[in-house]
Amino acid sequence: MFVRTERTWCLFVRLKRSCRATVLSYLSGQTEKPPTPFPTFLRQYGSEAIKDVVDMSQFPAENIRNFSIIAHVDHGKSTLADRLLEITGTIAKTAQNKQVLDKLQVERERGITVKAQTASLFYNQEGTNYLLNLIDTPGHVDFSYEVSRSLSACQGVLLVVDANEGIQAQTVANFYLAFEAQLSIIPVINKIDLKNADPERVEKQIEKVFDIPQEDCIRISAKLGTNVERILQAVIERIPPPAVSVHDPLKALVFDSTFDHYRGVIANIALFGGEVRKGRKITSAYTKKTYEVNEVGILTPSERPTHKLYAGQVGYLIAGMKEITEAQIGDTLYFHNQPVEPLPGFKSAKSMVFAGMYPIDQSEYGNLKSAIEKLTLNDSSVTVHRDSSLALGAGWRLGFLGLLHMEVFNQRLEQEYNASVILTAPTVPYKAVLSSAKLIKSRRAVQKDLVYIDDHRIMMKYLFPLNEIVVDFYDALKSLSSGYASFDYEDAGYQAADLVKMEILLNGNAVEELITIVHKDKVYKEGKALCERLRDIIPRQLFEIAIQAAVGSKIIARETVKAYRKNVLAKCYGGDITRKMKLLKRQAEGKKKLRKIGNVEVPRDAFITVLKRQPDK
Repeated sequence: MFVRTERTWCLFVRLKRSCRATVLSYLSGQTEKPPTPFPTFLRQYGSEAIKDVVDMSQFPAENIRNFSIIAHVDHGKSTLADRLLEITGTIAKTAQNKQVLDKLQVERERGITVKAQTASLFYNQEGTNYLLNLIDTPGHVDFSYEVSRSLSACQGVLLVVDANEGIQAQTVANFYLAFEAQLSIIPVINKIDLKNADPERVEKQIEKVFDIPQEDCIRISAKLGTNVERILQAVIERIPPPAVSVHDPLKALVFDSTFDHYRGVIANIALFGGEVRKGRKITSAYTKKTYEVNEVGILTPSERPTHKLYAGQVGYLIAGMKEITEAQIGDTLYFHNQPVEPLPGFKSAKSMVFAGMYPIDQSEYGNLKSAIEKLTLNDSSVTVHRDSSLALGAGWRLGFLGLLHMEVFNQRLEQEYNASVILTAPTVPYKAVLSSAKLIKSRRAVQKDLVYIDDHRIMMKYLFPLNEIVVDFYDALKSLSSGYASFDYEDAGYQAADLVKMEILLNGNAVEELITIVHKDKVYKEGKALCERLRDIIPRQLFEIAIQAAVGSKIIARETVKAYRKNVLAKCYGGDITRKMKLLKRQAEGKKKLRKIGNVEVPRDAFITVLKRQPDK
């Protein structure tokens, strides 16, 4: 809040204690008017000393625009966000500005957005100062819950479409999320600088699929900055201001949150009424607990404290919430003793993939428990239930929105909390039935619809069993289509199927973490493939390892990991044949005993690898 440059700070500490207290009171927002007489050093260095303190009262609701950027994966959302930050002067324009809002290490390594990020932009148009609150969202289907939560704080969206790729699966899914939320939609055609770009074709697709006139589309190159300023003008002209009033009681929606080791929970809030500042007491509609506000501010994109936040604005709030369970996504905050009707919140995320997670060492259980709690605060779409395994000990059963979501969660645990875990094979939920109907295609899919978007693009709708698509369908689709096809899915409920439980046995002992539910028509093929992959992954031992796939008491497939061989007769040069026979017999008995008591260890990364299907030949 206070810019502590060497010269300014030295002058500040020389002030009388009473004067310092007055200045800090003003800078922290406890008093709204500057101290009189203003200290000499602040008159001289005022712009430097208080440049981080923004007076948010100069942005009434009619001058506020809240919007998100939504798109399919790799259509240029993050690059567009970088250009908007530069044009508005929020960040300095440098060659290093790449994925500025992607703050997580996993986002930069994978080149994708997995966490929605907020930034407040200040823009002057025709002499009027506007506050533009931007939320950059993920594009992969596994993180669609991030998109739906972000849209709750907005009145409009920028729907970005690649000028070369055109409309793809997640483009359609995100459009309907915004359409159902009754938000204004501004179509943006990006990457017009590409050699094979065809913006006219994409404009026709947008008009046909989304019923948005071609003339409403804005053609840009986010990479080069071409035409990007038109977007800011369109945001002001086409997206309505929030319909709120500062005269109403405080009503703040918690649409995201993070955990800081020193300050506790940092809640991202959108104000639907009233105002909030440091020192006020607020109450959670969910927990009914009361807190005192320690700090409020905006994100630019780093945290920037302010005196107050007003209705229609988006920012952050810190109120001494120390427990993870105190900050619920979708909660409503209001002033103590001034209760309001809670906001609708969010529809709960429906987990599609489940996996067991266990500490490598049970002594690390407490640390891993704390890490999972903090990370699930930041990613509320993950469901957590305590679990235990005879082989792996105490752990948890976690639910994710997809396989990528699971892998990113595991990677964030390792990078952000230095936690190493054992992750079991991913599975999907089932309901057991007594009888079932057959599905007959290779992935048991039933076609529901087929729409020609244009001469080169088709949108097909199928009803799939979830376990047929959740592990490797996306990878196989990209491989078969050379990367051109895209994919999105949503829950369609339970359907009857002829399923069996398949177990994997290592030397006759079932591996609990590799138990899978398989369709009866594919059980032999799946069992054989699993055994073959385990044979290649499990390291050789001093004893032979039998790998078997079983349905009930019936063995349907078997592979063997050969034992290390040792020539016990190497030093026998002639002599009694009976001595050689005794050595061979002793070796066989030793291997038999090792096979009974030896432990077979499956490497940690094997659980996902063994379930990956090989391309059909």
